[in-house]
Amino acid sequence: MGSKYNINNRFTIVSTTPLFRSLLADDMQTVDRVIRARLHSDVVLIRQVAEYIISAGGKRLRPVLTLLAGKALDYRGEHLHELAAMIEFIHTATLLHDDVVDESELRRGRETANALFGNAASVLVGDFLYTRAFQMMVTTRNMAILEVMAEATNIIAEGEVLQLLNIGNTDVTEAQYLQVIQYKTAKLFEAASRVGALIAAASPEQEKALADYGMHLGTAFQIIDDVLDYSGDAETIGKSLGDDLAEGKPTLPLIYTMRHGSPEAATTVRDAIENARGDRFHEVLAAVQSCGALDYAKSEAVRAAEQAVAAIAGLPDSPSKQALVELARLSVERNS
Repeated sequence: MGSKYNINNRFTIVSTTPLFRSLLADDMQTVDRVIRARLHSDVVLIRQVAEYIISAGGKRLRPVLTLLAGKALDYRGEHLHELAAMIEFIHTATLLHDDVVDESELRRGRETANALFGNAASVLVGDFLYTRAFQMMVTTRNMAILEVMAEATNIIAEGEVLQLLNIGNTDVTEAQYLQVIQYKTAKLFEAASRVGALIAAASPEQEKALADYGMHLGTAFQIIDDVLDYSGDAETIGKSLGDDLAEGKPTLPLIYTMRHGSPEAATTVRDAIENARGDRFHEVLAAVQSCGALDYAKSEAVRAAEQAVAAIAGLPDSPSKQALVELARLSVERNS
């Protein structure tokens, strides 16, 4: 992954292979083995749907956070891989439910599970993954981890409902948008980092540092996702451009355009959001580009990534800490 994107010269990336990929290569293979083992069910349909969605791959960033957080605090015990797999199960369950709610037909360049197996199967297998994840948490015998994950899954659900309430709402503020993404997306990043810290018996200060890192990283990650819906390539990002617009979602580039664009640009965006006019994507894209909304959103993502890096400044120096710093920086220059 090269260094082609740099905002205001605040971040410069020179490596071509992400450190976290090389550092965690063996660990991620172990996590994948845990995932396969824990997917087992005597119910054939559960195995089929779960295997389909897990085998789609993806970035596996949330389990990566759990591994790096634990390793940054020199954890060498047996539970880290189980917790990383647990985090991926929670994430996968939310994807299954999200795709049903959003009526999505494409994810990661493939048909969604609901498009292939139906909504009922997707929802119920999502429930299976949620409950299997909690079974996995219990194996650690760590009440603090259970408390963190119980709170996180509850807040993620609240974020989903908040997002639903915002559909078609052109009065959503930037603060309200941030609340949604911090609940819906960044909370699991935070939890992933926090459980890695907790299993490593982190001090309260270290736990907070890694939790804050995860929250800021997740915020940056989601903002860039929302930018890519207007600047990415459909084949690269694995979904159709303009999907968010077709669902009437007021994301940051659109919110900025409605507040700071020309009256014509603002009117175009308002109509498209209020009426879920995905067919007006190219008009909306021109409106978004006309007022610098994408550059603004990218700069906000960079700011969040910088906050993530600052949060872990006090952790002991190590390859894992270095990988966390790099990961924050890579999160804002990706194209998928």
